[in-house]
Amino acid sequence: MKIAIAADHAGVSLKRRLREVLERKGYEIVDLGTDSEESVDYPDYARAVAAKVADGAVDRGILICSTGVGMSIAANKVPGIRAALAVNPEEVRLTRAHNDANVLTIGAKFTQDSEAERMVDTFLATEFEAGRHARRLKKITELEHVSK
Repeated sequence: MKIAIAADHAGVSLKRRLREVLERKGYEIVDLGTDSEESVDYPDYARAVAAKVADGAVDRGILICSTGVGMSIAANKVPGIRAALAVNPEEVRLTRAHNDANVLTIGAKFTQDSEAERMVDTFLATEFEAGRHARRLKKITELEHVSK
C-alpha cells in the first residue's frame, strides 16, 4: 500500500515517527513535507496529500497538524477526498468501514505517539464495508457536484 503523509510545523515530529514506523512495516511512503518546525501554512500540505489520493497516485493519506481539524477541513475541499479526524481507534475503524475515509488527520497536540500509531494501524487495516454504506457514500459524493 502506498501512503502519502504530510504535516505542518506543529506535526512534523509525529510525522517523522509515523513515517519510520510505517516504513518498517513495509508501506511505501510518499513524504510531502514539511521537514522543519518553521511556521508553514497547513492548507498547502493538505492539498498536496489530498491531490495524490484523489488522482490515485497513492492509496491513502495521513495529515498531521496541531489539532487535525484544519488539515481535515482543507483536505475535504478536494473532490474525492473523505478526510476524517482521528480521535480513537474505534472511531477510525468506523470511519473507514462506514465512510470509506481515504485521508486520516491527526492532532499532534492532543495525541500521544503510541495512540497515533494504533489509529494509523486501524486506518490502514480496515476495509470499507460497502452494503448500506455505499448508498450513503454515493450521496456524499454527489454533494461535491452541488452548485452554489
